[in-house]
Amino acid sequence: MQFFSSLLSPIEDILHFVLQALYTITSAVGLDSYGAAIVLLTILIKMILYPLTVKQVRSMKAMQELSPKMKKIQEKYKDNPKVLQQKIGVLYKESGVNPLAGCLPLLVQMPILMGMYYALYNFTYPSPEAAQFLWLPTMSEPDPLYILPVLSALTTFLQQKQTTTEMNGQMKIMMTVMPLFIGYISLSFPSGLVLYWVTMNLVQIGQQWWMYRRDDKIEDKKEKEKA
Repeated sequence: MQFFSSLLSPIEDILHFVLQALYTITSAVGLDSYGAAIVLLTILIKMILYPLTVKQVRSMKAMQELSPKMKKIQEKYKDNPKVLQQKIGVLYKESGVNPLAGCLPLLVQMPILMGMYYALYNFTYPSPEAAQFLWLPTMSEPDPLYILPVLSALTTFLQQKQTTTEMNGQMKIMMTVMPLFIGYISLSFPSGLVLYWVTMNLVQIGQQWWMYRRDDKIEDKKEKEKA
């Protein structure tokens, strides 16, 4: 953990600087809490990363749409691994889908997301008032009412469900285990960090809803033009 913290130190410093600048702005308008600054910083990061999010979500959607065809190929050539790989490669090529396309945007985002983790995990608030937010007496401690841990699990589940259409047994297990795991570790995390996670999920859900809505409109327009 210390190695990653040192590696991400420049990103952590930048995030601390931006967080402080946002706090200066929010406190100037009467919001004397770092909670509002954390929410704004999270939204800002998600907006900057939006183009990468679009590529990642569209790649995932394309892979899911190919899933039925892939299952047929896997069933047909299950006894011939070499031909199976060739047929899957042909399917990707004909469909214009790169199975690694969804990984690159995620890899680019990870240093920033991890930087936020380290920036908020041991963040020192300048005063008790600055550490308070809504029902939270201090964001340097876990949520005493367990509201944020519940929200972290719920929003993680909704975000996963939004991007998953067809699920096999393993995916169904992940759909259950991952939100529960996130909710569990959120019980002991500083509430400022969990606030970031919940806000990030909510923005991600909103962005994905917008993307799917826009894509559906484009598809409907194409169908009408064909008719």
